[in-house]
Parts: sequence; structure tokens; C-alpha cells
Amino acid sequence: MALATVNLTFDDDFVERIDFFANNASMTRAQLIYNSVKMYMNDVERLQDLYAYGKSFAEKKGFTESDVFTEIEKYRNNT
Repeated sequence: MALATVNLTFDDDFVERIDFFANNASMTRAQLIYNSVKMYMNDVERLQDLYAYGKSFAEKKGFTESDVFTEIEKYRNNT
């Protein structure tokens, strides 16, 4: 895997927070930022997959968006 250098600019307070979290996790600043961005992107991809699954399921069942909220309310009130 080829590596690229990326320059980022943050305010001093934010850099202090980054350093605090990096030190507590025994990571470098770069490792913390890399891992954080990677986790964020994975979370977004999982949410997009979940949304696509829910949309597909709803379409197969003939649910509208408002039906979903109604079904959630029914479920919450029965538990």
C-alpha cells in the first residue's frame, strides 16, 4: 500500500485534545487521526448499508415511511 502525506490544520485546543487521546491510547497523533477517520468511514458505510436494507425491506412489504414510524410506536407500546 502506497502512503501519502496529508497536511492538516487544527486550532491549538483541538491539537491538545488529539494529543491527550493519542497519549492515553499509546498512539501517535497520526495513528489516532488515521484510526478515527477509518472508523468514521466504516460507520458511515454500515449506516448506508443498513438504510439500503431497511429501504429494500420496506419496499418489499409495501411500507411507506410513515408506516415505519407507526410500526415502531406499536412495538414500543407492546413491550
